Amino acid sequence: MQDSTPLTNPADIAAISRRIERPVVLVGLMGVGKSTVGRRLASLIGRDFVDADEEIEEAAQMSISEIFSEFGEAYFRDGERRVIARLIEEKHGVIATGGGAFVNDETRALILNEAIAVWIDADIATLVERTSRRNTRPLLKQGDPEEILARLHAERQPFYSQAPIHVRSENGPHISTANRILEAIDQWL
Repeated sequence: MQDSTPLTNPADIAAISRRIERPVVLVGLMGVGKSTVGRRLASLIGRDFVDADEEIEEAAQMSISEIFSEFGEAYFRDGERRVIARLIEEKHGVIATGGGAFVNDETRALILNEAIAVWIDADIATLVERTSRRNTRPLLKQGDPEEILARLHAERQPFYSQAPIHVRSENGPHISTANRILEAIDQWL
């Protein structure tokens, strides 16, 4: 894999895109860039992009924070699994999931069996900086964000590592991460 050379040849990108026959599902902690990179990746391969969290909020007519506070995490995860199953069944091109989605056994099995799972990872300092931009993350309202993110990373790493594709998100253009994902998918296929 060539990290420094982005895929710029439209014919190469099109050839890889034609081989992608299942939705690409992005997993990883909050702040790794699943939504932003997902939009870039979808544009690169000429497919649509959908954010599972946005779909959950639309279906529930509530924010994720409101769902968490009113019904709890278990209720949220069950609804999240159903929404992700629907999005995969609808054959969306690139799907960004919430940070905890892949930790759920049923959701993880669904993604691994029906999609191409890509774990986007980043160092804790990058995650802290990125997540500080928005105050809409229920799990980060329970203490020091750096400690919470470090703990979540340690707890969730065994689950995320089950994704067949693992790409690091570095500071820099999101298109670079999208290119690395596309190159990794090409090698995996």
